[in-house]
Amino acid sequence: MRKSLVALVAAGLLVLSGCGGSDAAATFHGNKLDPPFQASPDSLTDTDGQPYSLASSPDKPLTLVFFGYTHCPDICQAVMSSLASAMTRLDTQDRERVDVVFVTTDPQRDTESVLKTYLQHFDPGFIGLTGDINTIIAVGKPLAVGVEQGQKLPTGGYDVTHGTTITGIEDHGVAPVYWDQDTSSAEFASDIHTLLNED
Repeated sequence: MRKSLVALVAAGLLVLSGCGGSDAAATFHGNKLDPPFQASPDSLTDTDGQPYSLASSPDKPLTLVFFGYTHCPDICQAVMSSLASAMTRLDTQDRERVDVVFVTTDPQRDTESVLKTYLQHFDPGFIGLTGDINTIIAVGKPLAVGVEQGQKLPTGGYDVTHGTTITGIEDHGVAPVYWDQDTSSAEFASDIHTLLNED
């Protein structure tokens, strides 16, 4: 009886450990796209004044792209903070293989220098893009990121409505995954590691 009980408990522990391992390995927090999006070839301008196209300029295996603006009172700061924290969770090898790009949706106020200062508060390595509002709208469209310019504000710039997803772009502008605004830094880091190490 004692041997049977020991065997039963041991079998139960094996089942529990097996379930835990498979759940952890299978967990992916983003949303895979099939077919994937294709980034626009249109060029914007980075904070160094150089042209940058989401379809051809990224030189790392994975680029995370978010559309927002520096005067955004809540969502943009929360998302950028989560992405900055996610970068600190990655090991050196993973960190060197991923970029984060912030595309402004308020180019009237978000000049190159304003973007650079804003992004330095999160991570000096983040890339900021600005340009003509119509080009920004065109760049967002194939990534399913809506950008709408509203009424002009007294302080300059415009009241802007924009999508809040974060898109993952790989080689040749192919975008196979996106995340929503509520994704945590730990979830971003886990998914980034998974994407970078897929066969």
